[in-house]
Amino acid sequence: MGLPQESGPGIKGVAPARTRLIAAIDTADPQRARFLINALEGKVDAIKLGLEFTYSCGFDAAREIAARHPVFLDLKLHDIPNTVAAGLKALCPLKPVLTTIHASGGREMIARSREVLQEAFGDSPERPRLLAVTVLTSMDAAGLNEIGVPASPLEQVIRLGKMAVEAGADGLVCSAHEITALREALGPQVELVVPGIRPAGSVANDQKRVMTPAQAARAGASWIVVGRPITQAEDPARAATLIQEELASA
Repeated sequence: MGLPQESGPGIKGVAPARTRLIAAIDTADPQRARFLINALEGKVDAIKLGLEFTYSCGFDAAREIAARHPVFLDLKLHDIPNTVAAGLKALCPLKPVLTTIHASGGREMIARSREVLQEAFGDSPERPRLLAVTVLTSMDAAGLNEIGVPASPLEQVIRLGKMAVEAGADGLVCSAHEITALREALGPQVELVVPGIRPAGSVANDQKRVMTPAQAARAGASWIVVGRPITQAEDPARAATLIQEELASA
């Protein structure tokens, strides 16, 4: 499993020419995680480690995986600027390819986060790309209204996305259905990482705004994140291969 050197994530601020596949390893079982990661060797472009895996298995396990594979460390940090900056500094030794903070933490929090990564890595290609989470893919207009946001998901994503990129984020985590609008608002250089991707015929589960891999690729996703359709498949490697083939033909 690896990333082509000529088109690494965010090199020179340009989105990769092809849409890349991230497998979400959302499990509390380290043996299951090890099995999946070994099975997906060479089949995906990065491994996503989120809250469930990291909190259950610990940072030593995350560090071990990050030493061998490109990792999307999706911990969605959200706190006062100094606390988030300190947290990111502590995560720097893992050298994740991508890492996340919440855009709703505000401009100063995002700017401090970028400063920490810049101080640690400079302009090295190894600098983790900072992604701002805009509107969770489980949220629809009714859900936003319940927490006091009268805007539609699209309006809120664009608002937060513009602010985050201006403050120093390399890209955003967004729904596939916002890709086109974000490309129009922010241009081709912003990394767009898209969860909620389901191959045709699979179950949506708790994701309310979903697309197929090919649809997301055609819309302009830099990366797609796929979990259960790969990890719960009878043959995870085959499932990942089919998605890569779909992306290649999009």
